[in-house]
Amino acid sequence: MTESPLDESAYDVLGVDRSASDAELRRAYRRQARQTHPDLGGSAARFNAVQFAWERVGTPEARAEYDKRSSARPASAADTDDADHVWSTGRTQSTQRDSRPKARMYGHPGGRARDRFTTLMREWVGRGTEPVDIYAEALIRRAPSEIRHALADALAEEATARALGELGMGYTVWHGVATDRGSDKWVVDADAAASDTRKIDHVVLGPSGLFAVQSEDWGAPAKVRRGDLISEGLAKGEKPVHALATRAKAVARAARVSFTALVIVLPDDTLDDAITALGRTRGIASFAVQRSVVGHFLRVGVPDAARPAGTDMFEVRTRLQNSIRMV
Repeated sequence: MTESPLDESAYDVLGVDRSASDAELRRAYRRQARQTHPDLGGSAARFNAVQFAWERVGTPEARAEYDKRSSARPASAADTDDADHVWSTGRTQSTQRDSRPKARMYGHPGGRARDRFTTLMREWVGRGTEPVDIYAEALIRRAPSEIRHALADALAEEATARALGELGMGYTVWHGVATDRGSDKWVVDADAAASDTRKIDHVVLGPSGLFAVQSEDWGAPAKVRRGDLISEGLAKGEKPVHALATRAKAVARAARVSFTALVIVLPDDTLDDAITALGRTRGIASFAVQRSVVGHFLRVGVPDAARPAGTDMFEVRTRLQNSIRMV
């Protein structure tokens, strides 16, 4: 159980209504702990989820804090370092500004997914009804999967953007890079799904190389199979690494540049290892990386990969800046 819109709430895991009394909650926890305990034939993963849920609502203080976290404020690219009450972590970030130079960033991380979430949620709730808080946790938990996936996509991109901003002034980052191109211009389909194949979430250029970075949250663990990633949260036949390689090739051809690596960023608890090498996809080194270490990975770069010299990096940045269009 992670802190994601795709997960069950703590109350769902324990099998009680949100309005349950503290005594009912305690009885439900004990019952679930017995039923899911591995020594009694239960599932270790489910048992851990029950413990995690109890940590969130097991005391009046923890429960009050959990219930209070019912909103997720959209964060802009310029303000992603101190967005508070972000769903994906449940932690309040410090509002004190960090004076260290940030990476140069363009675009709005998660903006397209936020727009899609807002549109879908308002259509689902219905027009002409009383105004509602579309970020209320109880409402989101009841929403159809497509709506929760849109919010999860936005939060994943915003979380990665915060890490990328900390790379420092030697790095340039473009968010939401369009990858469909017509005869003479990039094509941006406003009706496309938030997780479609028409964009790369982040293109990162720095002293360690040029990276195509995709932020994902599939709501389930990911495993490696034949150089790609599989997960119960993916549609049948979906190949996220291969799809990212196709998008990266489109940008590379248009800008006349070469990518150092493809990077799929996932929540920490959905990957077994912090960094997993996936081999080469369409000639590009590919990796799955836990979200907490993506900054470290991009600073260190890929062993034995060519690194751009100062003048070369300036040329690559100019080509990208002249070519990239954002959704």
